[in-house]
Amino acid sequence: MYTVLLVGIGGFIGAILRYTLGGWIQDGFVNFPVGTLTINTIGSFFLGLIMYLSEYQGFFSEETRIFLTIGVIGAFTTLSTFGYESFRLLDDSKLTLLAINLVSTVLFSMLAVYLGKIVALSFSTYLLGWIK
Repeated sequence: MYTVLLVGIGGFIGAILRYTLGGWIQDGFVNFPVGTLTINTIGSFFLGLIMYLSEYQGFFSEETRIFLTIGVIGAFTTLSTFGYESFRLLDDSKLTLLAINLVSTVLFSMLAVYLGKIVALSFSTYLLGWIK
């Protein structure tokens, strides 16, 4: 039950962050879902960062990892919105924007996970050097 509460509270926080940050970013962009793209990229970076710090460095407890990754980031990232917005671009015959959205979301998300990994490994190396 405790884990379910962690996920729920994290999801509450992530959903609010997604709504406010995504809306703020999207404001002024009419034809392209830049808000969703940005949210997915940011979420991918933090997922990579947290998972690498957690799995390889033992930086977070299992409860903290679940709270942050499944709860906060799970509600923050927007794959279903990405799918819907991409389909709308297809429906509206905006094939160039559709291709840009598909390719940039996948590439930026994977790049962001990789950058999260690099930051996590650098951070943990820095901490180990500082502690010794």
